[in-house]
Amino acid sequence: MNGSHRSSGDPMPVRSVTEIEGLLDQMEKQAAPPSPGDLDLVSSAIAKLFDVQPDEVAVLELHAPSKILKFVLPDKLRAVGSIPLTSSAALAARTARERRSDVVNNFAQSRHASVFEGVPLGRGQGVSIQKLISTPVLRDGEVLGVAQISRKGETQQDCGPDFKASDLKTLQGLNDVLARFLLLVRSA
Repeated sequence: MNGSHRSSGDPMPVRSVTEIEGLLDQMEKQAAPPSPGDLDLVSSAIAKLFDVQPDEVAVLELHAPSKILKFVLPDKLRAVGSIPLTSSAALAARTARERRSDVVNNFAQSRHASVFEGVPLGRGQGVSIQKLISTPVLRDGEVLGVAQISRKGETQQDCGPDFKASDLKTLQGLNDVLARFLLLVRSA
């Protein structure tokens, strides 16, 4: 279980958004590409907004020429593989294709690509994504990627409260920061 959870009616904490922007400022000043440590800090800052663990934050970059989504966060999934935009089983692909946000509080029961859930991220056996919110990351009308926040557990009951429309609104409110993040990672 994730412990105490932020009330879904609470406004987005400005301090957390400012923290993410500060991390991006630091990353932009570095001469080197963002390190795994930098990526972990961004993931942790986003996780705080939703009272989830950092491995419950996923940001995928759209590689437009090849029409695939590749994980940027969590860092451990960067080298694992990619998701073709044509995938009918991946919510991230549908989110990018249709430019549509979703709240799925019964994700474990829905048909989805589960290959990435098999990658060990420090969780026990039987822990999987139970609930998920997903939104496209846009800049000037172009899809740059997809952002997803999940709640993981062995059951729906042990992973925390259902996501609400206000949680999705908070994630959508991060669009500009996430677009900046994706452009920074892409240019590295």
